[in-house]
Amino acid sequence: MARFRLSTRLLLSHLLVMVVGLGTFTLIAKFSSPRFFVLRLEQLEQRGLVTVRSARTYLIDGFESAWNSSSLWSVIIGGTTAGGLSLWLSQRITQPLGTMATITQKFASGQLQERMPTTEIPELNELAQSFNRMANSLEGVEKRRRELIGDLTHELRTPLTVMRGYLEELSDGGLEPSPELYLRLVRETKRLERLTHDLQELSKAEAGYLPIQLQRVELLPLLRGMVERFQDQLIDDNPRLRLDCPVDLPMVWADFDRTEQVVMNLVGNALRYTEAGEITLKAWGADKCVWVAVIDTGVGIAAADLPYVFERFWRADRSRSLHSGGTGIGLAITRRLVELQNGQIEVESELDRGSTFKFCLPVA
Repeated sequence: MARFRLSTRLLLSHLLVMVVGLGTFTLIAKFSSPRFFVLRLEQLEQRGLVTVRSARTYLIDGFESAWNSSSLWSVIIGGTTAGGLSLWLSQRITQPLGTMATITQKFASGQLQERMPTTEIPELNELAQSFNRMANSLEGVEKRRRELIGDLTHELRTPLTVMRGYLEELSDGGLEPSPELYLRLVRETKRLERLTHDLQELSKAEAGYLPIQLQRVELLPLLRGMVERFQDQLIDDNPRLRLDCPVDLPMVWADFDRTEQVVMNLVGNALRYTEAGEITLKAWGADKCVWVAVIDTGVGIAAADLPYVFERFWRADRSRSLHSGGTGIGLAITRRLVELQNGQIEVESELDRGSTFKFCLPVA
């Protein structure tokens, strides 16, 4: 069966209705009009009203009467047939829309598992596919919302439990107040503050509310400043941090502050998981874009974990990152910041050999 477009189907359906109506009218009029006309003549003959002088008038009157009777029955039968056929065709065409309305009502009640079946009409089939993509997106959002609540509860529980334990011991006299104890409480408080800030940043980034001011940005001074900033924090140059960037690096369309935040997140993440070895901040131009990579020789990431690196609250080594103070949101924020600047971010890693996080920005 040919897969006609919806406009063609509607046109053909109306043409079919019209042809059926006119055909019915013509057939009934053709076969019934002579019968009615003959019947009229027989009635006139029985009454003795047909004469040579009045024959013309009576014949015309008889024909008009026969034609009117034929037309009336043609309209009744043809209209009924055409109406029934039109109703059947319209139901065939609008049935998928009714199904979609029913599924939409189920969505409103929280049943997000329903999907639209395929149809033989291309336009409605495209609409069904778009509808199903929307349904998958809504189901994914709901799933991520539940996961976010669970992850957030887990992240908040640890520092709150630690703080509560210390405070209860202090109130019961089990612990003596000391600068070290207060420093631990401050550290947990800062962790909660950092988690709250990261969640706010992630929420704004995913909703597109973060202000992004794209302009021509020279990356070389930005990268040099970043290396100098982190080198001041390294002890005994372990790990070593170096810059590998050509002096003729093209300028890019980017937001300076957000790009600096991206590089800071990636370098900070590399330092967190690299106790010894080397971290290289590398940049190069390729295919109308500039790539920036952070290459480390740290613990690396297993191949099975790579698809989840940019997910919220994901960490390859939860106990290690908890000790170092990570929230598990930094890479999710980083990916969104890169996407908001019309770029993309990738990761390559091998367990126990290191990782490479790289992102690109369009050339100005």
